[in-house]
Order: sequence, then C-alpha cells, then structure tokens
Amino acid sequence: MTTPAASGLPAIAWDDFEKVELRTGTIVQVEPFPEARSPAWKVWVDFGPGIGVLKSSARITHLYAADDLLGRQIIGVVNFPPRQIGPFRSEFLVTGFAQADGSVVLAVPERPVENGLKLA
Repeated sequence: MTTPAASGLPAIAWDDFEKVELRTGTIVQVEPFPEARSPAWKVWVDFGPGIGVLKSSARITHLYAADDLLGRQIIGVVNFPPRQIGPFRSEFLVTGFAQADGSVVLAVPERPVENGLKLA
C-alpha cells in the first residue's frame, strides 16, 4: 500500500488536521449570485448554537438547484478567515468533490446529524 507521502502528496501532522474546523450545518437560505465570475449560489448555513448562521459563495449550480439545496445538510470549513468575493463576503468554505467536468458534488453527512458537529 502506498502512503500519501510516497505517492507525492505532502504529509501533514495530526495537529494540522485538528486545526481545520469541518462542521455540519443545514442550508437555510439560497440566492442567485449573478456578480460571480463563475456560476454560483449565495448560501446561508445554520451551524448550530455555538457558531450560528454563516454565509458563503458556492460554485455548485451545475448539479444543484436552489430548491434542492434548502434544508440539506452539508459539511463546511468554518475557521477560514472571511473572503471577499465581488460584492459578497464569504464566511466559510462549502466542501465538495470537483469532477473532471468542473461540477462539484457536495460533501454531506451520510445521515442527519446535529448542526455544528465537528468531523472527527
């Protein structure tokens, strides 16, 4: 079996992984983002009482309509610094898997869980 470092991927320490706050949240609002350079949605996600509702720009329009996203649980990185994307300030990173055609499949919990739980 090849280790990540042996396959050319940089190895990280466990402490590095623990710094990334990957949390579950539920999408509570979706709006178009026509000013974005690439097609995107503005999404607001409830990460539970400890974090609250955060907003982000998400380039997931190829596979997800706004109505399909409302109420869906996702996994987001909530401890990146905010990033200005055109006129919109993104407060977390929506996670997903980029496919060869450029579309992104959302990273989601396998079953419903409490909002705000940390990926372990």
